[in-house]
Amino acid sequence: MTAERILRTYLTLVAVSTGASSMIWGINTVFLLDAGLSIGQAFAANAFFTAGMVLFEVPTGVIADTVGRRTSYLLGTATLIGTTLAYLLLWRVHAPFGWWAVVSALLGLGFTFFSGATEAWLVDGLHATGYAGSLDAVFAKGQVVNGIAMMAGSIGGGVLAQLTNLGIPYVLRALLLAATFAVAWRAMHDTGFTPKPRTSIHSELTTIVRASLRHGLLNHKVRWVMLAGPFTAGVSVYGFYAAQPYLLNLYGHTHSYAVAGLTAGVVAAAQITGGALAPRVARLFPNRIQTLMGAIVVSGVMIAALGLVTSFWAALILLMVWASMFAAMVPVRQAYLNSHIPSEQRATVLSFDNLLGSAGGVVLQPALGRTADVWGYGPAYLVSAVVQLIAVPVLARTKAVETTGDQPLALRA
Repeated sequence: MTAERILRTYLTLVAVSTGASSMIWGINTVFLLDAGLSIGQAFAANAFFTAGMVLFEVPTGVIADTVGRRTSYLLGTATLIGTTLAYLLLWRVHAPFGWWAVVSALLGLGFTFFSGATEAWLVDGLHATGYAGSLDAVFAKGQVVNGIAMMAGSIGGGVLAQLTNLGIPYVLRALLLAATFAVAWRAMHDTGFTPKPRTSIHSELTTIVRASLRHGLLNHKVRWVMLAGPFTAGVSVYGFYAAQPYLLNLYGHTHSYAVAGLTAGVVAAAQITGGALAPRVARLFPNRIQTLMGAIVVSGVMIAALGLVTSFWAALILLMVWASMFAAMVPVRQAYLNSHIPSEQRATVLSFDNLLGSAGGVVLQPALGRTADVWGYGPAYLVSAVVQLIAVPVLARTKAVETTGDQPLALRA
C-alpha cells in the first residue's frame, strides 16, 4: 500500500464509521425515554456504556497490539452492529433496565476495539511507506472529516426519525456499519505492524498501572490536570445527551426529533469551530493551565445559563458556545499533557487519562440524571456547572506545586 492510499482509507473509515455511529447521537436520550426508561435510568444506561469502555479498554488494546489493528477494527464494527440491533429490539419490547445496562456495556466494548487501533494502524502504515508529511496535518484532516460526518449523521438521523420513527435511524446505523465493515475488510491491511509478544491481560494491566502512576499521577506537572479530567469529562457527556430532551421541552414539541438531531449537529459544528480556534487561543494565552482554567470557567457559566433560560433559541446559542469552549480546550489540554510525558510512556499515560475521564462519566451521568428526574433538566444543568467548576481549584494545584518545587514521588520497584 502507498501512503496516499493509507491516508484515503483512513479518512474514508473515519467518515463512514462516524456518520454511521452519529445517526443516533441526536436522538439517543429521547429513544431511551420512549422505550420506557426514566430520566435517571436513561443516564444510568449511558453510564454503563462508559463503564464498558473503562473495563474493556485494556483487553481490547492488547488485542490490537498482539493480533492486529485490522482485526481489532473489524471486531469493533461487528460488535457495534450487534449491539445496535439489540438496542432496537429492547426498544420495541420495552425491556427492563437490566437488559439496557448489559447491552450498553457491550456497546462500550465495541468502541474500545476502535480506541487507539485506528490511529495506530494509520501511523504504522505511514511510517512504513515513508510518508514525509506532518502527522498533525493528517489528524487535523481526520478531525474535520469527523466533525462533518457527525454533523451530517446526527442531523440526518433526527430528520429520519421525524419522517418515520425513532427505530429507523438504528436500522440505518447498522446498515452503514455493515458497509464500514466491508470497506475495512477490503482496504485495511496491517502495513508496518509488528505484533507484540502475546501477554496476559493481568500482566498488561499491571504494566499500564505502574507506568501510569510513575509518569502520570506521580508526575507533578500532569497530576492535577489528569485529576481534573473526571469533572469536565463527566459533565460534557451529560450536557450533550441531556440537551436533546431539554431543548425539545423548550421548543414545545417533544416529538420534533429533527430538532433533537439539530442539537447534536450544532455541537458538531461548534467542535469544528472550537478546534479551529484552539491555535489562536494558544497564541493569545501561552500559559496552558491558565487557558484551561479560563475555558472551564466560561463554559461553566454557559452551562449554568443553559439551565436558567426559557427560550429555545437562547439555549441553542448557549449550547453552541459551551461546546465551542470544550472543543477549544481539548487540543490545549492534549498539548500540555504530551509536552510533559516521556515519549516511551505517552500512549500508556494518555490511555490512563482517558480511563479517568470515563470514570467521571460513570459516576456523574446517573447522579445528574437522577437530579433531572427529581428537579428537572434546568436545575441539573446548574448542578453540572458547580461540578465542572470543581476542576478549577484542582488545576490551580498545578501552578502551586510548580511554584513550591514539588517533585514527582518515586515509585517503588
